[in-house]
Amino acid sequence: MKFGPVPTAHAIGHTLAHSLTQGGFRLPKGHQITSSDALKLTILGITSLTVAQLEANDIDENTAAAQLAASVECENIRITEPFSGRVNLIAKGSGVLRIKSANIAAFNEIDEAITIATLPDYARVFDGTLLATIKIIPYAAAQNSVMQVAKTLGPDTLTLHPMGLKTARLILTETPNFKPSLLAKGEAAVRARTTALGLDLQSVETVAHTETAVADALQSGAADLTLILGASATSDRQDVAPAGLVSAGGTLTRFGMPVDPGNLLFFGALNGNPVVGLPGCARSPALNGTDWVLERLCAKLPVTSQGIAAMGVGGLLKEVPARPQPRRSLPIKQGKPHVLLLAAGKSSRMRGQNKLLRQIDGTPLVVRTAKRLAQSNAGGMTIVINPETVGLAVAVQGQGDQIIQAKDANSGLAASLRAGINALPKTATAVIIALADMPDVTAQDIDALIAAFDPANGALIVAPTAPNGKRGNPVLFDRRYFEPLASLTGDTGAKALIEAEISNLCLVPRGAGVLVDLDTPEAWDVWEQSNT
Repeated sequence: MKFGPVPTAHAIGHTLAHSLTQGGFRLPKGHQITSSDALKLTILGITSLTVAQLEANDIDENTAAAQLAASVECENIRITEPFSGRVNLIAKGSGVLRIKSANIAAFNEIDEAITIATLPDYARVFDGTLLATIKIIPYAAAQNSVMQVAKTLGPDTLTLHPMGLKTARLILTETPNFKPSLLAKGEAAVRARTTALGLDLQSVETVAHTETAVADALQSGAADLTLILGASATSDRQDVAPAGLVSAGGTLTRFGMPVDPGNLLFFGALNGNPVVGLPGCARSPALNGTDWVLERLCAKLPVTSQGIAAMGVGGLLKEVPARPQPRRSLPIKQGKPHVLLLAAGKSSRMRGQNKLLRQIDGTPLVVRTAKRLAQSNAGGMTIVINPETVGLAVAVQGQGDQIIQAKDANSGLAASLRAGINALPKTATAVIIALADMPDVTAQDIDALIAAFDPANGALIVAPTAPNGKRGNPVLFDRRYFEPLASLTGDTGAKALIEAEISNLCLVPRGAGVLVDLDTPEAWDVWEQSNT
């Protein structure tokens, strides 16, 4: 790939390296220059452009990323569509991720233009978790490099092991004068852990803190996983709880682990099912070594003494005063999130009617939506309209803070986004993209998105979910996404951007209204009948 400045007339067919704005004409980076673009730029006095020129042996960034992602595709992992040279691998369910680190290292060593980043080995993940991202750094990669890199991977490079254990039981021990509140606290913490792991905690039994009582309890019941939380910390392999396991006919695999908190855990088995002796820190919901062991067991991954010994790297889980904690520093906010109400659609599915001007209780839908959202805590509202829609400009007059005309609105949804994003106030900390044809979205929905917006803790995109779990609209984007949003093309909106940034997505439960849009006569009929 050749990269650098060329005369504007010679840039046709090549990829624009940097966003360009001149005299109201704007081209996003990554745009392929057309003859029409070159003519406009020449008229505006721009004689040179910095472009990426693909050569015969090059593969464009999206194609290269997609080809590499296909080489690691496997069960329980979903691959997103390529976006700006990036493809994400997403968990299709809950489980534990295994990574072949040698494969990842080999992948990244071949060509600096081709990269993959993953979560740590043994990471606990959930449905929708971002597991890995493949990124082509420049606008293209050499075909021979892509082929060579693909050979370093395989369907076993990343494997997602779903949670397989179903049932659990808990044995609590007590000493004389042991506080009942500690028993209750321990049970509550363990129950929260088992629930999070998809386990049914079928029984909880409290016995005396003696070897015989523990052995009898172990022999009197069974489950996929047995947990023991003692009244007193386990100090040795011969102590009460591990000795009780051996007396019951079980085996003790490991006492102690190099993870703090969690040092005093022990692990073994009885009748082929795992038994875990919990350290005292398990009474707290905070992360400790127990969680790592339980996650692997529930995913039916082998837990060995050697495996527990290897947990020492990264096993210091306590807060250390000297350790930097960058997430505690909140960014300076200049303003508030700003609502961008998109009202530039062509109503192409309404068979001659204009959905935005159709009235509800004597008010056009677009005006009704604008008035409802204006009651939110957002810092303002920009409305984007299609100048070709007769009567729309008059209808929305006086609504919002500004009304922007998307002159190329008929080219697709992205045109409305570009026009609106480029008109946002400089003080906007985020944009809330709302659709004018959604009659049931409320100011409270907007406020819920704003409340969940937390850049310091990674909540950079906030979307609502309906009671059925489906993601809806509006969607909030941190200001760092303004440029990617303004660079979108076609009629796909920001869905691909959300998929590419799913690790920064925060979902907020809301009502069914976040899924309702009135873009066909049939949808109008159903909605009107349900609201009479």
